[in-house]
Amino acid sequence: MRAGTAGLILLGGIIAFSIIFTKGRSQGIPPVNQTIPHDTTSVEKSIIRFDEFLRRNLDSMGTVGAAATIFHGEDIMYTLTYGVRRAGTSDSVNQQTVFRLASVSKGFAGVLLCKLQEEDRLDLNDKVIKYIRDFRLKDSVNTYDLSVRHLLNHTSGLVPHAYDNLAEAGQDIDEILPRLVEVDIAAPPGEVYGYQNVLFSLTDTIARLATGQTYSDLMDENIFGPLQMENASTGFRNLVWNSNVSFPHSRRNGEFYPLPLHTGYYNLLPAAGINASIEDMGKWLKALLGNSPDIIDPEILHLITSPEINTPLRRAYTRHWDAIDGRYYSFGWRIFDYKGYRIIYHGGYVRGYRAEIAFCPELRTGLAFLQNSPNGVASKCVPTFFNMLIEEL
Repeated sequence: MRAGTAGLILLGGIIAFSIIFTKGRSQGIPPVNQTIPHDTTSVEKSIIRFDEFLRRNLDSMGTVGAAATIFHGEDIMYTLTYGVRRAGTSDSVNQQTVFRLASVSKGFAGVLLCKLQEEDRLDLNDKVIKYIRDFRLKDSVNTYDLSVRHLLNHTSGLVPHAYDNLAEAGQDIDEILPRLVEVDIAAPPGEVYGYQNVLFSLTDTIARLATGQTYSDLMDENIFGPLQMENASTGFRNLVWNSNVSFPHSRRNGEFYPLPLHTGYYNLLPAAGINASIEDMGKWLKALLGNSPDIIDPEILHLITSPEINTPLRRAYTRHWDAIDGRYYSFGWRIFDYKGYRIIYHGGYVRGYRAEIAFCPELRTGLAFLQNSPNGVASKCVPTFFNMLIEEL
């Protein structure tokens, strides 16, 4: 193993190696179109295999620091912390170490906006121009028909990644907004998928204008606080102030070098502005799998796990998935039809950080992975785990 330590918590009593196992409790919310195993044996077996895979690949590919967690039913079944927060130090990654989530932030935005609709503070079908009166696109149809729903589903009709370059250069969304009128239109709203960061993050402005609260306060009040995600936050300042932060790294000539903490993409909070620990991500998975209905209503979970738009093209993020029958997007989440199951997924990368999250409502199982050094582990871990789990059923 690289410099640093690896810590593992397996909830059950099967392997020695700092492993503790705890059997899952009741099944809770009934399955959707599938049968959940009556015990956790298949999950335990897949976790043992996955742990071996993950440790081997973290070692062989070279990793500074990483963390993973698996939730099943009503319990955290597995947590791994690996390596150090910063190369050249002995500051170990632990369960409270904070990483950037990058585009995994989008799933939080989707849930938040759905909650605001549930509270009648806005409607997902509200037009953008209702809130941003000077909003203009190149085509009048797109200008006046574009809705909050379209923003969250990347169905604005604009060419993909509009003005990501300006966001990366540090321009605020209020500076970019007047230039959207220059962006070419590919289709009317709602018809085609085209991934966006800037347009997606207009939900920040809309949420603020609809509620009178900042996006950060809304996230704290509606998600982080109620779910007791004690290390989760939004924005660059909160990352810098955290004494248990994981630094990003670049790799040159086989060696990792720490990078300074950077403001990049914190100007787009809904798209890429959340920070969290692996402990926080376990609590997030718990809610996404239906264990916190008083905080995230089952109707919201149904909404975010139901396809909104087809995304048929094979992309780099699916290269390790071998049997995807359908690809969709819904309110900040990718949805895969995979070997007879729905896998709800998103990945993210920003300036040396990698984040992955996926969960299967039918199997009531989810995985999150955070990393501070780029290599091929992150893109493999989710499909590898779900392959192993399905094989063990």
